[in-house]
Amino acid sequence: MLQALLWGGLAGSALFIGGLIGLYFDIKKTFIAYVMAFGSGVLIGASSFEMLYPSVEDEGLAPTTIGFITGALLFTIINAFLDKKGANQRKRSKQNPEGHSGLAIFIGTMIDSLPEAVVIGISMIDTKVSMVLVIAIFVSNLPEGLSSTIGLKQDQYTKGKILLLWTTVFIVTGICSLAGYVLLDDVSGHVIAIINTFAAGGIVAMVSSTMMPEAYEDGGAVVGMITAVGLILSLVLSVM
Repeated sequence: MLQALLWGGLAGSALFIGGLIGLYFDIKKTFIAYVMAFGSGVLIGASSFEMLYPSVEDEGLAPTTIGFITGALLFTIINAFLDKKGANQRKRSKQNPEGHSGLAIFIGTMIDSLPEAVVIGISMIDTKVSMVLVIAIFVSNLPEGLSSTIGLKQDQYTKGKILLLWTTVFIVTGICSLAGYVLLDDVSGHVIAIINTFAAGGIVAMVSSTMMPEAYEDGGAVVGMITAVGLILSLVLSVM
């Protein structure tokens, strides 16, 4: 149980670490883009190899498809709502548009992070933690914390408020990982498969709508290759 809390906290700590880097160091946008592209590839791979494929093997194609599309649809609807409230720039390292909402950025970050944390906890129910998921979530969270912090800093948010934001997300992700382990320990494999595919849909929708556009905008065509490297790395880790 403690391990679920620690692994979830470790993955979520990347937001806090990225926030610290963004506050105190001047990082080139191209570097952020490359890390974001790599994280996108690893996350897509982790969703495919660690969440979708096992679900197809255990529960069949139809439930997997339904869960995946439902998760992607729900994330898209929520993300579209948050976009109107000013959270569409939460992964951007440039100044946010006038009228944006710091609260929306906070909620958007939660929406991005919590399903990932729950999945880490679930992965530990019958076996050891999925290192592919932990690495994927950590790598993807690092540039998010960094990039969002730079944008918030340019919008005159104080260092204290920014650190409070990431500290809160860090704590909540750890708790959600623990909750995924404790609360879902006795549920059927069918329910776990549905949750995994639902989360996978949300993760892929999040990567496609937020991380990949930002990476290409700031990193150029080379991010396609970097994303591919991240994806194949997740496959290697999955079969090791």
